[in-house]
Amino acid sequence: MHQSLPSLSIIYINVHNHCTKQANQLKKYKKKMAVIPKLKLGGMEKAMPVIGMGTASFPMADLETTKAAVLEAIKAGYRHFDTAFAYGSETALGEAVAEALRLGLIDSRSDLFITTKLWASFTDPSQIVPACKMSLQNLKVEYVDMYLIHWPVRLTEMVRKTPVPVEIVKPLDIKGAWKGMEECVNLGLTKAIGVSNFSIKTLDHLLSTAKIPPTLNQVEMNPYWQQKKLREFCKERGVHVTAYSPLGANNTKWGDDRILGNEVLADIAKAMGKTTAQVALRWVYEQGVSIASKSFNKERMTQNLQIFDWCLSDQDLENISQLPQAKGVTLASILGPHPLVLEIDADL
Repeated sequence: MHQSLPSLSIIYINVHNHCTKQANQLKKYKKKMAVIPKLKLGGMEKAMPVIGMGTASFPMADLETTKAAVLEAIKAGYRHFDTAFAYGSETALGEAVAEALRLGLIDSRSDLFITTKLWASFTDPSQIVPACKMSLQNLKVEYVDMYLIHWPVRLTEMVRKTPVPVEIVKPLDIKGAWKGMEECVNLGLTKAIGVSNFSIKTLDHLLSTAKIPPTLNQVEMNPYWQQKKLREFCKERGVHVTAYSPLGANNTKWGDDRILGNEVLADIAKAMGKTTAQVALRWVYEQGVSIASKSFNKERMTQNLQIFDWCLSDQDLENISQLPQAKGVTLASILGPHPLVLEIDADL
């Protein structure tokens, strides 16, 4: 005897119940999402969320891990994602965005602000437009919102591992490279362009030749590396500053626990009922600086967004301003202690 097939009405009810459950889950996610302030940056129609999720991992995370983390971040309320060719996370981010669209977590690509970066192996002027197109292909998007020069240096070969041989490390042709970046804007591949790890001297050189001025400079910044002079220069010249490694990049080969293990920050956090990480992130935000903060941990990811409805006191700010200063991220730790690399590090 053949088993009877379910009626069309039963199938409809099951599908309807599944869709209703999905819709209710989406409402729940949207209700729980954090509200993140946005910034209007020079020359951009679209505002940038002041905190974004970084996607650089050490050691490099696999595609599925990164994809799952990005989806969790979208559910938590993140709408700004920071990636780079060198991070190896562009493809995972692109797949996560496509999945978020399929699930209805976002309505369209335009809901997101995506930043990626030009790697040093592609900074010859003839390589820049193709490199940007390659990143767009990895991300499965038609444009990025922000495209940055990753480091102010040129590598004459594609590198698979670091450190690199000294002979392939060359000075960056700033004028030529920036023309390539401007062409990316003119072709509609990116809405805005900027730089990363640029010193006052290098940025000043760029500003003297740029037809389209850089929108932002993404640099290491946290309570232990406060970047006061660079921030003052950027403010005067209309260049926004974004902070990476705002928590000290603990558990990476270039970072340490000087932020998360700091007693001054921990005491402030305890008195306010916050985490040390939240105090550090709030401090960066109160400096008028946006943030790229990486965490693939669901709980910490959510905590990092809970920094907008409270303030540090004047005494807290004074105590933090007195912390000893030490740079954590150096190009030499990545490429090797070559003369040009050490010169660039000394400037930053």
